[in-house]
Amino acid sequence: MTVLSVDDIHTFIGQFHILEGVTVSVPANSIAVLLGRNGAGKTTTLRSIMGLNPPASGAIRYQGEMINGRRPFDIAQLGIGYVPDYRAIFRQLTVEENLKIAERQKGDLARKQEFIFKVFPDLQRLYHWPGGQLSGGQQQMLAVARVLVPDNTLLLIDEPSEGLAPVIIEQMMAAIRQLSSQTTILLVEQNFHVARQLADRYVIIEDGRSVHEGLMADLVKDQALINRYLGAA
Repeated sequence: MTVLSVDDIHTFIGQFHILEGVTVSVPANSIAVLLGRNGAGKTTTLRSIMGLNPPASGAIRYQGEMINGRRPFDIAQLGIGYVPDYRAIFRQLTVEENLKIAERQKGDLARKQEFIFKVFPDLQRLYHWPGGQLSGGQQQMLAVARVLVPDNTLLLIDEPSEGLAPVIIEQMMAAIRQLSSQTTILLVEQNFHVARQLADRYVIIEDGRSVHEGLMADLVKDQALINRYLGAA
């Protein structure tokens, strides 16, 4: 079953044609990753899916249902959780309060708390700390934890390893692996070392177009393709 299908979307920001034909398919219970150089259009693809930068043409289907033109709030209500690259936590609120406001229904946090603490043990220890007092890695954990509070079946996570120390990256990778047993995940990840260890499938985006896709196991063996589009080993 395909959870998310993005078919030839074109997205403008102001007068700029940012996405010029992006196609992505994410099977159920998989981790897919969008790869490409900075400015290729990866983040805009996630924002287009969420309705934050609505595509001008093309089709986006979630569990077979067209979601083009819906408001971001309505798209989230369908069961899609979005973690932006800037984390967007509330610095004055405690960890508990940051999680509480992510509830869609009363009692969501109580039902999910045990699982969240299993995935991110640090958040249990820091439960009553203000978000602004957390380290960068802990803030990233909190940002991901928020999308676990409601019953999301698809997570869109933008640059989960960005700016993190290597030991925290390893913790984040372990957390994402745990999450993949519960939900489907689409990542944007600039760090190919991280992407190759996490993802089942990949889509390479270049200059606003999807130019290559397939199994990650095949990509890691194709150094010429890596060099051409990613410039990374």
